[in-house]
Amino acid sequence: MIELKSITAGYNKVEIIKNINLIFDKGSITSIIGKNGCGKTTLLRTASNFLKPFRGKITIGEKDITEIPSKELAKSISFLPQLRAVPNITVYNLVMYGRYPYLGFSRIPQAEDNEIVKSAIDTMGLHKYADKNTAELSGGQLQKVYLAMVWAQDTNIIFLDEPTTYLDINHQLEILEIIQKLREMGKTIVMVLHDLSNALSYSDKVCLMENGEVIIYDTPQAVFDSKEIDKIFKVYSKQVIIGVEGVKQYVFYLQQKLPPACYQANEAMI
Repeated sequence: MIELKSITAGYNKVEIIKNINLIFDKGSITSIIGKNGCGKTTLLRTASNFLKPFRGKITIGEKDITEIPSKELAKSISFLPQLRAVPNITVYNLVMYGRYPYLGFSRIPQAEDNEIVKSAIDTMGLHKYADKNTAELSGGQLQKVYLAMVWAQDTNIIFLDEPTTYLDINHQLEILEIIQKLREMGKTIVMVLHDLSNALSYSDKVCLMENGEVIIYDTPQAVFDSKEIDKIFKVYSKQVIIGVEGVKQYVFYLQQKLPPACYQANEAMI
């Protein structure tokens, strides 16, 4: 479990997020949503200790995150930013970066490290790309390599900044299925997502932000029922039940393009 207590943070003395109080439970997926510039990435960077807060405290279990040595923290928390330079190395070597917190002074991988890296590559279905240069991969393939690196790092807490952005729908769903597998392994995943439907469909908790503050932090159903998403994004939302298993999906319309008189007709079509 990781807890943020009265966190205020930002850049160059400018407050971006204010008075944040959140608990991310062990073995859960939390999606952070909100309009551009609301503080989602700042929250993620602060929670992962990449950005020091102006005020407040972050704890892992009962331990203050600032008291954990950096190498030990790297065994507990992994952070995958949205924007990354593509390194001029092989897929295997990039995934091996995930093992660095565990390597000794010599920085030479041991047999166990190589086995973990091979397993992570195989799990992501990347075995045929292991010796390829990362620059030769598609966006979806590269994202899977970075997730393999996170997998190899084997931390209990994983922060992901927009892991599905710029990917086609097949790769988006594939990445989200991988994230669910990590949750099934007992990992705590906190991610920023732009796709509101995916955030509601794949998360245990959803954190909706506006102007640097948390508006609601609850289950996807409770967040949907609150209609706070509709207010903030100026959309009309509809929950759709698909198939005999009753899978929930979510549809969003622009309010200005769908006047109230049309709601009932459109719901009937769905």
